[in-house]
Amino acid sequence: MYGSHTRSEAHRLLSAGGPVSDVARRLGVSRSTIRAWRDSPGTRIAAGCPVCDSHPLPHNAYAALLGYYLGDGCISRAERQHVLRVACDASLPTIVSDVERAISTVHPTRPVFLVRGPGVVVVSSGWKHWPCLFPQHGPGRKHERPIVLEPWQRDVVADHPGPFLRGLFHSDGCRVRNWATRTVAGERKRYDYPRWQFSNRSDDIHDLCTWALDLVGIAWRRSGRWTTSVSRREAVAELDRLIGMKS
Repeated sequence: MYGSHTRSEAHRLLSAGGPVSDVARRLGVSRSTIRAWRDSPGTRIAAGCPVCDSHPLPHNAYAALLGYYLGDGCISRAERQHVLRVACDASLPTIVSDVERAISTVHPTRPVFLVRGPGVVVVSSGWKHWPCLFPQHGPGRKHERPIVLEPWQRDVVADHPGPFLRGLFHSDGCRVRNWATRTVAGERKRYDYPRWQFSNRSDDIHDLCTWALDLVGIAWRRSGRWTTSVSRREAVAELDRLIGMKS
């Protein structure tokens, strides 16, 4: 009957708002067939790959998803596809929803699954092109291999550093309150102040984090072997505004 290219083109035209009659006439397919393709999820064709097929890539959502992937994500091989998984703290439902929304936006024609375990929710979706969008995928742990962005990925992050930082800090980061004591007019007083910390064992990922912080003018420092901190009051306030609280 009809090849996958015809069905894919029909879904593209329908997604762009084309009426069933116009799509049927343009492709030389009956209106009943076009309606069946539109209404039957089993006949839907996955969206084209932005890398392989020059399919549009929603940069804002992708920048966030890239941050989540570098923080707590992985890609594994399944029988006929690859599966992207991002592990989230079960006590932070807003972040779970953010990851789910980012995956759905980047690849809207496939389902997203939530797999719950003790203290964790794994957000996952299958697609054969995930390694195209995340060429940092490879054997072994991320901190045991080089993590270098492709030029097109750097362009995306440079245009959307805020979502990228949200993905990084909301996966491998935390907002804590530090305290210190100081003697003022002979009286010992305690002061506490907030701080963002990003913890990861990959120096390459730390370099990407600090590069993005530089892009938005947020001061940072490496406060430990595996920790990057944002501690200045105005810097913390700006990062709060840019990425929001973890919840």
